[in-house]
Order: sequence, then structure tokens, then C-alpha cells
Amino acid sequence: MSAAPGRSRSLWVVVLATAAVVWLLARLIADGASRDGTSAPAASASASAPASGSGSASPTASPAVPALWPRPEKVTARAGSVPITATVRLLADASTDRPTLDTVTRALTSAGQVRVEQGGEAAAGELLVSVSSDGSRGALTGLGVPGPAGLPSGGYVLATGRAGGRPQAVLAGADPLGAFYAAQTLAQLIRPVGAATAVRVLPAVTVRDRPATAVRGVVEGFYGTPWSEQQRFEQLDFEARFKLDSYLYTPKADPYLRDRWRDPYPPARLAGLARLTARARADHVTFVYALSPGTSVCYSSARDVTALEAKFQQLWDLGVRDFAVPLDDIEIGHWNCPADTARYGSGRGAVGRAQADLLNRLQSDFTATHQGAAPLLMVPTEYDQLRSSAYKSALADRLDPAVTVAWTGALVVSPTVTGAQVRSARSLYRHPVLVWDNFPVNDYVPGHLLLGPYEGRSADLPAAAAGLLVNPMNQAAASDPAIFSAAAYSWNPAGFRPAAALDAGLAALAGGDPGKLAALRAFADVNHDSRINGTEAPGLAGLIAAYRHGRAGAAQALRARLDLLAGAPAALGAVLPGAGPWLSAAAEAARACLAALSPGSPRVRVTRHTVHDFRGRAVPLHISDHVLLPLAASP
Repeated sequence: MSAAPGRSRSLWVVVLATAAVVWLLARLIADGASRDGTSAPAASASASAPASGSGSASPTASPAVPALWPRPEKVTARAGSVPITATVRLLADASTDRPTLDTVTRALTSAGQVRVEQGGEAAAGELLVSVSSDGSRGALTGLGVPGPAGLPSGGYVLATGRAGGRPQAVLAGADPLGAFYAAQTLAQLIRPVGAATAVRVLPAVTVRDRPATAVRGVVEGFYGTPWSEQQRFEQLDFEARFKLDSYLYTPKADPYLRDRWRDPYPPARLAGLARLTARARADHVTFVYALSPGTSVCYSSARDVTALEAKFQQLWDLGVRDFAVPLDDIEIGHWNCPADTARYGSGRGAVGRAQADLLNRLQSDFTATHQGAAPLLMVPTEYDQLRSSAYKSALADRLDPAVTVAWTGALVVSPTVTGAQVRSARSLYRHPVLVWDNFPVNDYVPGHLLLGPYEGRSADLPAAAAGLLVNPMNQAAASDPAIFSAAAYSWNPAGFRPAAALDAGLAALAGGDPGKLAALRAFADVNHDSRINGTEAPGLAGLIAAYRHGRAGAAQALRARLDLLAGAPAALGAVLPGAGPWLSAAAEAARACLAALSPGSPRVRVTRHTVHDFRGRAVPLHISDHVLLPLAASP
């Protein structure tokens, strides 16, 4: 589903409470030095700074341990340190897979001048890395650390230290997925998020960790230009790094998912999907194939059921085991064939019954007959709100209880989603409910780039939901900070701090370049507002307020921020492909503001930039207009 085609019902949230704004600006000014500067380190302190008013956000237990993302359940610093020696001995049990071993090897060799040898006996003084995927304690015994017993799928224990005088790193997964996640954590210990280089000495530490949400991931479900194959590969790799486990494939621009859903994929397209599903498997990401027949399906047609099953079979033969049927964004009162009118009659309840019958056939005839297939996921036509309806009641009464229902929250784009709301949705649909979170998707506001924090989701939501998928923007790289934040939230909601997670996501995007990170922070600030937080450019607004109040150093700080924005196209063009119009608009507005701050300088005219929506219509581009433009026009 998407927020784009006429389903948006809420207005942009506008922050007008003067007292609240003044308080926020004061807080930003008071603790904004490292976030507003141009040379703050990409890792550690700035990446783990607490969100304003939200308590400590440090994702680790000790300054010696770098920030780990997502924040682990428990991190215990141990005495001493562990060198990465020139030769590292890697031992693994039979259940540990090649992607996990490759991740460990890449992480170790990134430290430079390191040779990893698998199997055999470690020489005296060599770092010994042991990996197990069977849930046993294994080599943790020598370090005196409990094993992963009792942890769910994806859980793991990682410990570094010395046993018998030998440096060791032990990765013990509750299952192969847990071992893979332990490898990702080891990679962050070697090269922390946002760091420019790897380290050669590891902290002695114990990490015991587990996911709070069983299904955590991304849905490529927006309208407009779909991601390229390379962007999808990069997205899957990004998900793997930060412990997301699901990718739902349903780009609206794939004709074989919607308008031509009955047609089998031609060989070239099927080969592309084969490459994509193979990459997902290597990244331990579940590939969910979502077929959307709603615009033309005849629910009572056995031939259409057969066509759906045949399409699923094509993907099954590629190794796909998870399937979804979105029935969103269709006209609910319209039948596509006379047979449905004759069989089901009219009204929303009739549509719910018809859809349930179709899904039940797929669940019984395809899913139940294919060993290893996951239960179906469906997207209802009424996929938001907490009001009962004839459609929801009919669907709930008739739908196979194994099918999971996707839901966007109280609104299509929901400022808040809570555990209580999910429980209410479960009672309405009477099925497991997966939260399909329409953030940071921007197909419904194509003039906006949504780089603000992921917030408004309660800590008890994962316990109530069957999973959480976020719907990103057409701009793939620009979506990464929000996806990073969603990964941090869904893994450990109790330890989640929106501002800290956003900043760490920006640091991950900057890749260890302090100049790029400073520019990203400035650029994200002027693209902060969204339907889940309508505040425009809180950091820049704070600097402007300080300048207007004549505070010491305020003019210099404001000019430094505007200089960052003026240089954003050069600094970030390669980092944020697809964001060029917003980078150019921000730079132009910043130059106009700098001219306004310099008496006697010629004014810079601010052009009204436009971009095109998915229907090809020109729409105005937005870049914190209510903050930048008044400053640019000031005398």
C-alpha cells in the first residue's frame, strides 16, 4: 500500500505552541555544539548522543566499547583488550553458513594486514575466533560466559577476552541467523558505525542480544520510479548490517505485480528476480513476494486462482517461501466481473467475503501444499483506522486464521502507533496484525524529502504486532537514516532514542567522513518535517533565534550552518543520489540567507523549484520554507 493515491486524510502537523518551540530551541542551542559543528567525530559520542528529553541513549555499557547499532539488549565491559593479530584462526561448527564466515573474514581483514585462516590449530598468541550456530555454549565456557540458551531465533552471545592466555572472540548464535547477527556486531566492534577506519585492538566485552520483533524490515511499495537492481542489492546489504530480516517486494511500477499480474515473468525479468532473491538469502533477509491482483481479479474465478498460484510457483522455484497478496488502493465497491456480483452481491461486507475466499484458496491450495511456505500475508482494502466496518467484520469472520493482516495504523501515515492500537486492530481483524509503517515514503508528498527522526512508536508495539515493515522513499540512499532508525527501534524498542538513532544513521551514511557528516546533519535538519513530526528545521531555527536575540557567537554559528547547506550539492551529491533537486534548493536558499546576513551584499533570488510526482505532474519542492525563506527575505 502507499499513501499516495488519495488515501491521505491527515493534514500536515504544524507546530504552533510558542512555549514549546522556545523550550525546544533553547535545548537545541544548549547542547547543539557537537551536532552543529563541522568536525565532530563520526563515531562514538556524536552518534550516541541522547535524544533531547529522552534519557541516556548510549548503546553500550562502557566508553571503551563503541556504540553498537541496533542497541544490544545487554553489553558488559570486561577487563583488558583483545588484539587482532596478523594471523587469525577461525573455527566454526558445521551449522555455520558461508555468509556468516564471509562477514567475519571481511570484518577482520578490514583491520589491515590480517590473514584469516580457517580450521586447524591456533599458534601461540594468535587471535582465535570461534563461531557456533547450534545454540550451544561452546567456546564461551573458556571465557566464563553463559551461552545463548533461551534466546529466540536471531539471538546470540558475543564475547571477547582471554582464555588460558590466548586472545579469543566467541560468536555463539541461538541459530544460524543469530550467528550471522553476532558477526555483524563483531564487524561494528572492529569498525564502529561512522568510523573512518577499523581498529586493531578490540575491547574485552560480552554482548547478549536478541530481537524484540520477529519480523523487521522494509517494503518497497511506493508509487513512482522503482529502485534499480543495484539499489536493491545495497538495500539488502544495509538491512543485513543492521539486523533487519525482511524485504517485501511490491514496487507499484512492476507491471507483473499489478496490471499484468496474470502473466508469467519473461526470462529476463525472472533472472533479475533470481539475482535479487539470491542476494537476500546471502544477507539472511527473507524475501517476501507480494502480488496485487485487486485492480482486475475476479474473486470467484478458478482461472484467476490458478493464475495466482502459477505466479507464486515461478517465485517458489527461485527459492521464495514467503508470499503476500496486497488488495490495497482499489475501488472497494467495484466488481471486476459479473460472476462476483452474482455470487457475493453488493456492499463492503460482500467484498470482505470475496477476498477471504480468494485468500483461503491460496492458503489451502498453495501455501499448505508447499512444505516450508510461510503463512500468507494480506493487505486489506481497508488497511487503516480503528473503526469497525462491514468489510472488516466479514473479512475477519471468513479469513483463514493463519493469514496475517497488514495495517498502517490509525491513519494512512500515522504520527503515532502504539501497542494498544495494535491490540485494538487485532480485535477488529481477529488475525495477527503486521504494522506496515508508511514512513519515510514520500510518494504522497513528492516535493518533500523526509529525513527527520523515526518516532511516535511505543516501546510495547513489537510485543503486540506480528512484525514491522517501513515503506521507504523513491530516493533509496536518502531513506537509509530512517531505515537505520527503524532497525534500531524494532530490535530494541526499550532502548530506542529517535534523535540518537537518526544521527547514527547519518553517520553510517557519511562513512567516516566528518565533512560529509556535518553536511548531512545540516541537510537532514532542513528536511526534518513530516506527518509524524511537523517541525521544520529545528536546529537551524534555533540558530536563527539565537542570532536574532544577539547572543554571542550566534552569527558565526549561523553562517557556518548556512555554509554547510550552500556546499551541500558538492559534499553530498554522490552520497544522496536522487536528492539533487533538494540539495540545489537548499544551497540556493542558504546563499540567499548568507547574502541577507551581509549588509551591502547583492541579494540572491530564491527560485521556486519543482519536481515531478509519479503521475508526471510538476509539484513545488519543499525545503523548510517557513524557516529559510523569511531569513533570506529579512532586511
